[in-house]
Amino acid sequence: MCNQTTMTEFLLLGFSDVPELQILYFVVFLVLYLISLLGNLLIITAIALDRHLHIPMYFFLMNLSILDLGSISVTISKSMANSLMNTRSISYSGCVAQVFLVVFFASADFAILTIMAYDRYVTICQPLHYETAMNRRACVQMAASAWTNVLLYSAVHTGKTFAISFCGGNMINYFFCDIPPLIKLSCIDTFQYEIQLFTAAILVIFMPFTLILVSYIFIISTILKMALAEGRHKAFSTCFSHLIVVTLYYGSSSLIYLRPINLPDSNKVLSLIYRTVTPTLNCFIYSLRKKEVKESLRRILRDMMKRKIFSHRK
Repeated sequence: MCNQTTMTEFLLLGFSDVPELQILYFVVFLVLYLISLLGNLLIITAIALDRHLHIPMYFFLMNLSILDLGSISVTISKSMANSLMNTRSISYSGCVAQVFLVVFFASADFAILTIMAYDRYVTICQPLHYETAMNRRACVQMAASAWTNVLLYSAVHTGKTFAISFCGGNMINYFFCDIPPLIKLSCIDTFQYEIQLFTAAILVIFMPFTLILVSYIFIISTILKMALAEGRHKAFSTCFSHLIVVTLYYGSSSLIYLRPINLPDSNKVLSLIYRTVTPTLNCFIYSLRKKEVKESLRRILRDMMKRKIFSHRK
């Protein structure tokens, strides 16, 4: 028997131990990662460099893109490296860091999506108070509060997880270190901890979802009262992308974390969707389909081409 004082590494079983399939998984993960990396970096660059996008909606969108980049990098980078090198190991400290960052990025996603719903609520339901409620200082404070609170939450949750003694072997039936598969390796009855984990998941997932739901009840009620069809269409279009992203995030995460931990592992497939596919789709659903972002990217690329031509002429 071994515990956390003698455990030096874990083995991530991933999806297959067949070398040919591991190469296939590496290629698929690499394609998803590169698409997500390129898309989110373009969004972050456009919002950071274009003053026309220096408004609250795009400020929070930039935060979400940063979180998406972090989330997909933390979860699949180690899995890709293991597939390429035909190994499964991850060090104990690496697993601790991965759990902390996984919880951090996931919780921060929910917090930022909730703030974005509030931004849409103020825009549509309280337009006369928008400049006051969503000024630069208020936006920075909301984002900083979200990042700080989830940082503390992640630290506490990670500490509690690795305070458990592990004697059920060191093989994790997952493609990254996460709390549910780690609990299965415990020496002791973890029923109480599972209840705590389930309660924490409800707080982190369900409470923000409730706030988003309440915001959209008011938003839809206000939109339906608008006299002009054009105004209703414009208001709905500003919320549509956010609703799709919220559905993707909350749907997949709820299926993973709001179910009993001892269910076998359809969770791996759901985690793959939640950790890799959703951040990749977010680039297109929420961002690159927006006219302002596309125009900003065109301006940036045009300016870069002009500078390049001018430097060649010199």
